[in-house]
Amino acid sequence: MSPLRAPAFRATAAALLCAMTLTVSACSSSSGSSKASPSASGSGQQSGSHAKSNLIAIITPSPDNPFFKAEADAAKQKAESLGYQTSVASHDDDPNKQSELIDAAISRKAAAIILDNAGADASIGAVQKATDAGIPVFLIDREINKLGVAKAQIVSNNSQGAQIAAQAFVTAMKEKGNYVELTGKESDTNAGVRSKGYGDVISQYPDMKKVAQQTANWDQQEAFTKMETILQKNSNIQGVIAGNDTMALGAVAALKSAHKTGVVVVGFDGSPDAIAQIKAGTMVATALQPAALGAQTAVAQADKFIKTGSTGQPEKQTIDCVLVNKDNADKFNNFAQIS
Repeated sequence: MSPLRAPAFRATAAALLCAMTLTVSACSSSSGSSKASPSASGSGQQSGSHAKSNLIAIITPSPDNPFFKAEADAAKQKAESLGYQTSVASHDDDPNKQSELIDAAISRKAAAIILDNAGADASIGAVQKATDAGIPVFLIDREINKLGVAKAQIVSNNSQGAQIAAQAFVTAMKEKGNYVELTGKESDTNAGVRSKGYGDVISQYPDMKKVAQQTANWDQQEAFTKMETILQKNSNIQGVIAGNDTMALGAVAALKSAHKTGVVVVGFDGSPDAIAQIKAGTMVATALQPAALGAQTAVAQADKFIKTGSTGQPEKQTIDCVLVNKDNADKFNNFAQIS
């Protein structure tokens, strides 16, 4: 070997040795499954190729809707009680904003993501992105149209809830009369499931006549506007059944504005505002979906997955709804039974 080539050889050998050392180090960090030990210091680890922070990211639709605020608050409280740090953000039903929030959770190496998603189809890619980055995603309230991407999809039993709400609606209308249905956002599978559940029950009563059906996209102001228009064309209405309480409240306001009384109004969610209207007699019933319980269940399963690599549960899980009417309205608050 010539003296001129010796330094180059030594440099090459040193670089190769360094690369081998880095490779061994990287392999040792990903071999086996390391279990998380959540702590306030944020030193938790998750199985996979990257060290995780002790952060659980909670992403929901707008907290302006009390249902979404209740589930976000419940998830945050549960995660912090288990020793995790939390971040809470809203995607405002915008898939692009949701994607940005998931990117942020990935960059922060979150231990898990709790997500009430922004669309059954539009959210698949974002959930897949987090999963590919080694961050488990736990869906609450809304499903996505693909299995095997999220670790859990925990939703209210929307079909069961819709059926008990529809039966209360039919009973209050004495099994006859003209009615209107306000449906939710078409991209949300819950909207279709609830509408079908309503129809499965109401269709059994031939004297119940649906005179109008319109989407109000889960929005109170939109429901008010749509209901005003419907009333101008169909003044002879005895009932309104809505896909959520927010739209039901919009319908109540439109009926009041039109000076129409005695109209049966039924919603879905079990919101505090709806329960107040039930107590006041302007709504008949709502199907309460336990937002807090679903969120807490998701966090508990995330914690178990972080520590063991498994939730111990099937991916798709449902929680039954409860009918709230004037007889039991005092027993519920903030989407939960209080007594």
